[in-house]
Amino acid sequence: MSLSFITSAIQFIGRVALDVVSHLGRYSILSFRALIFCVVPPWRVRSYFRQMELVGVDSLMVVILTGLFTGGVFTLQIIYGFRMFSAESMVGPTVAMAMTRELGPVLTALMVTGRVGSAMAAELGAMKVTEQIDALTVMAADPVKFLISPRIIAGIVMLPILTTISDAVGVVGGYFVAMAKGLDPGQFAGRIQDMLVMDDIFVGLIKSGVFGFILTSVGCYAGFFCKGGAEGVGKATTGAVVVSYVAILVGDFVMTAYMF
Repeated sequence: MSLSFITSAIQFIGRVALDVVSHLGRYSILSFRALIFCVVPPWRVRSYFRQMELVGVDSLMVVILTGLFTGGVFTLQIIYGFRMFSAESMVGPTVAMAMTRELGPVLTALMVTGRVGSAMAAELGAMKVTEQIDALTVMAADPVKFLISPRIIAGIVMLPILTTISDAVGVVGGYFVAMAKGLDPGQFAGRIQDMLVMDDIFVGLIKSGVFGFILTSVGCYAGFFCKGGAEGVGKATTGAVVVSYVAILVGDFVMTAYMF
């Protein structure tokens, strides 16, 4: 192994490390400023509600479909396994706990990221490359407060609501699948009441709030620091979705490890 190869490898690792640290530093500062502006008046109430509509109401149908079919498919899978041990009575609580703890928060966040996170990155990226963000700064309107804070608050507020809907629809979907497979519907629902506790629901809602912050802040960061014209907007949008997916999955593992 030649000395030049080793030198090139060290330089490459150093450039990657510096790039990662630079991105993390800018992301942290931007997110901190956005959160601070959320509690500093004046508040643009109409902008907040507009973003909540885009994140929550406009994503409702895809979340309902995701929750419904996730609950149904998961119920189908565990029925086959539980019948091997004559444990059909545990199908209901297993579906409910899986939806509230993991499947509901994670899949809702992933679906909303694909729809909303990418849109935020594309919108802010287009504003960046056309110098609209610079124009806001010239007009003494802080772009972080004006553009990013409402989006982050909308994600934090609306993701738990969407997750609650996804959880409920998933359990209902599992209920109908269980009935179609011959399980006792009273036993399915009754065991859920016996075994599902509020901590399961609260943990899922906490996760979804964190995921809402992740997908909105990453999408806004990617668009806010976009450069390179139309091609840069495309790269920023793709990067925002990929990074958000990875961050959500890693964050879910970390939170699950410490919460249960």
